[in-house]
Amino acid sequence: MTRRRSSPRSRSRPGARPSKGSGRLRIIGGEYRRRLLPVLDSPGLRPTPDRVRETLFNWLAAATPGAQALDLFAGTGALGLEALSRGAASVLFVERDARVAGALADNLRTLGASERGRVQAGDALALLAAGSADAAFTLVFLDPPFRQGLAEPCCEYLERGWLAAEAWIYLEAETALDVHVPANWALHREVRAGDSTGRLYRRR
Repeated sequence: MTRRRSSPRSRSRPGARPSKGSGRLRIIGGEYRRRLLPVLDSPGLRPTPDRVRETLFNWLAAATPGAQALDLFAGTGALGLEALSRGAASVLFVERDARVAGALADNLRTLGASERGRVQAGDALALLAAGSADAAFTLVFLDPPFRQGLAEPCCEYLERGWLAAEAWIYLEAETALDVHVPANWALHREVRAGDSTGRLYRRR
């Protein structure tokens, strides 16, 4: 998961040449703790800050081991990779930019986590709208591009067969946005970082 605001996190410059990375993502806990992974050079593509990730996974300490996780609008995959490091059974990363998705797949191979982590290149909203008959994710990370009206539709579509009965959902959106989530999602905790607020919900 990455930090990006007015433009899609995974959008690349027209004609931009692929890059091995302009920055680094640091895994902060678990099996891959302190591992540094390259971040592709793409506008707005930056890992979720360490402080936010550490806070979130402290909240999810009991829920992450064995989790079936879904990282939507994955970007660098910072949250999904952190979940794998902390014992998640599997993570499906969804990222529409093929270059960014390829870099994420490379990082999974670097960690030796390709068997538990799978990258799907495609549009997250379209994937959710298509529905799922058998998915039952216990943990979802949702950080859509800001100011594109994607947060509420994604929340609605997640209720169409994507979630386990008592799933955890982490939603990050611009602080000024009043997101209406499904009525059976209970707010557990929230954290603010800059112009964004992350909210962790528990499905009831």
